Amino acid sequence: MCGVIGVVGTAAVNQLLYDALLVLQHRGQDAAGIVTSDAQGRLHLRKDNGLVRDVFQAQHMRGLVGNMGIGHVRYPTAGTSSSAEAQPFYVNSPFGITLGHNGNLINARELKQALFATDRRHINTDSDSEILLNVFAQELLRFLDDGLNAEAVFSAIARVHQRAQGAYAVVGMIAGRGLVAFRDPFGIRPLVYGRRETPGGTEWMVASESAALDSQGFELERDLGPGEGIFITPEGEVSTHMCAAEAVLRPCIFEHVYFARPDSVIDNIFVHRARMRMGTRLGQKIRRIWPDHDIDVVVPIPDTGRTVALEMAHELGIKYREGFIKNRYIGRTFIMPGQTRRRKSVRQKLNAISLEFRDKNVMLVDDSIVRGTTSREIVLMAREAGARKVYFASAAPPVRFPNVYGIDMPAANELIAHGRDEDAVCAAIAADRLIYQDLEDLVAAVQRGNRNIGKFDCSVFNGEYVTGLAPGYLDHIASLRSDGNVSEPMSGEVLDLANKK
Repeated sequence: MCGVIGVVGTAAVNQLLYDALLVLQHRGQDAAGIVTSDAQGRLHLRKDNGLVRDVFQAQHMRGLVGNMGIGHVRYPTAGTSSSAEAQPFYVNSPFGITLGHNGNLINARELKQALFATDRRHINTDSDSEILLNVFAQELLRFLDDGLNAEAVFSAIARVHQRAQGAYAVVGMIAGRGLVAFRDPFGIRPLVYGRRETPGGTEWMVASESAALDSQGFELERDLGPGEGIFITPEGEVSTHMCAAEAVLRPCIFEHVYFARPDSVIDNIFVHRARMRMGTRLGQKIRRIWPDHDIDVVVPIPDTGRTVALEMAHELGIKYREGFIKNRYIGRTFIMPGQTRRRKSVRQKLNAISLEFRDKNVMLVDDSIVRGTTSREIVLMAREAGARKVYFASAAPPVRFPNVYGIDMPAANELIAHGRDEDAVCAAIAADRLIYQDLEDLVAAVQRGNRNIGKFDCSVFNGEYVTGLAPGYLDHIASLRSDGNVSEPMSGEVLDLANKK
């Protein structure tokens, strides 16, 4: 998963980009990058592996001059963390274009071959974001007879939509000419824009989540629609256009389950409210299928499980207690071999408050269960803290299929629910009872925030991929994985699954 940001300001935007990237840090903790464009159209770039606070020091910030720029935070492709794949990427023709991307192209191999064979463009990394940049640059060349203007940019985006398949929320910059952003025809990954008024004039920001705008005093205008593009000149002139011939909104529902900040609004849905409704639905399910339950206390697994757990406890009329304390100062541990290291990372990051578990029947609540390694370890921690019985509730249905739209989720055979029923998963995580959210309840909880969304991409739960997949594609991505380099996510953090973008 990635976070993207773009700003057209009336003064230097380096600090603004930095501060906004900090707000989006949850979407990617492996690498960060900022590129700015000054009044002469010269680009200034800084990117490297690491957190935002580590990549950008004072000397780097002083070098990022200009009133227009874009930024990016990312996780690596499975098993890799090369700084060569930190974004934004740059290509010199035409004009000089930089680009950051959140998502995944499912026809990246075919596009790369065509770029080399037909367009004579060289791709220097394994990132599909570099491929997407070169496709956009090549298509833009076709429409420059009358010079660079919004019409040429939107025509190029339309051609990108015809060639690229998959999920992509893109922010780019044409040196000295303007900021460009667009969203794939299904709107799988989020992208919003907004404005703020300053003494020098109107400033514009495009971002993955509205929380980045809020934090910097920008007012949310709206989400970019599926297939829509936006072009903002250095003078602040804004043009938008529907660039896809056929567009229908099918956003990824996992954004609301886990990825997005609770203070964000995505596709007119308040994420926090959606998670509250997930908790209410879970509570209703327990009352329906287990009316004589003996749960004494509901305990969330920090952090994402909190909102769901609180509403579930309220629905059931049961005490809610914080039972785990999270160490926020442990270094990243997602690139580690073997289950022993993974289990150790859980113990390093979470510690149980025995008072809240001793002699109680405890319901643990988390956002989802992926591999199950973390879930099992937390269940065992609850038992060691003195719980009589340990139940487990997931705000999401069983995750049984890989994600191909920008989340580098494990191959199917690494998912604990793949090929197992709920009883088998319950036994595997050592719980006394397991309650999964029903898919229809999850959809209803999120859809209530925006009933104009007919369907969501729920592919990790039902295996139905909104773009369709070529035969053998899932086998191909499974072959690229290296299990020794990818681990189970730590609950309540950005998926420590080495996210794709």
